[in-house]
Amino acid sequence: MTIANAVINGVLLGALYALFACGLSLMFGVMRIINLAHGDLAVLGAFAVWLIATQAQVSPFLALAVALPVMLVLGYLLHRVLLGPSLRGGELTPLLTTFGLAIVVQNLMLQIFSPDVRSLGAAAGEISVGSWRVNDQLTVPYFGLLVLAVAVALLGGLEILLRRTRPGREMRATAQDAETAELVGIPAESVYAKATALAVGTATLAGAFLAMHATFDPSSGPTQLIFAFEAVVIGGLGSLRGTLVGGMVLGVAQTVGATIDPQYAILAGHLVFLAVLTGPRGRLTVLRSVRA
Repeated sequence: MTIANAVINGVLLGALYALFACGLSLMFGVMRIINLAHGDLAVLGAFAVWLIATQAQVSPFLALAVALPVMLVLGYLLHRVLLGPSLRGGELTPLLTTFGLAIVVQNLMLQIFSPDVRSLGAAAGEISVGSWRVNDQLTVPYFGLLVLAVAVALLGGLEILLRRTRPGREMRATAQDAETAELVGIPAESVYAKATALAVGTATLAGAFLAMHATFDPSSGPTQLIFAFEAVVIGGLGSLRGTLVGGMVLGVAQTVGATIDPQYAILAGHLVFLAVLTGPRGRLTVLRSVRA
């Protein structure tokens, strides 16, 4: 793989990381919660799409359209039943709650689906394996282009939602000061629940694309959480535009590292994350987390 090929494929891989990171960034930006169950919720969404696609013998894209509303409702209820009460328990309680949720979700998936590895690549059809051959050294996978287009549309749409619509302005006002927002008639709990629903919905979308791009099993969640967290930190915690850039930087680091030596693929991404974390942007991120 040439460097140019590695960079292009890294950008496309980074778009998938950005999709995973989107919900994580949204929940931190609105609620100041780092959701440790985010990766497991994405894998749960992948299993929901896989279950519908295999049982009903339909395309994974159609199965995703069915699973998405269910996961949005699950996200809304998740806040009402679990995260909302934990927010009133102090700064550490939501973090521990999402940690416990991650363990429960992962073990439930193990019990229901077994540890077997699964994939929706074959069911997705030609788009999952086809590519555009630019020249002998450069190819661009169709599926990567699809993920990139969806990531740009999703993150751009959420950015417009937050800045130019009434629900978005309510989310930003609640994120700034929930108590003051309630004084002017904004129901903070409802805003938080809607933000959680959106986060779980985007996680489901990312999980479905993961299932079509690679294999997955009930223990895949923590790995995806790490990549999502690294993308969020590289791009700036709470920034949707930064999340897209952060995902691409992480993806390019991994593919360029793999070009040098396949063993360096994951390590190269971690090194970039560490470099950002110890730099001025990382110190600012830590400072914001402490203040939150």
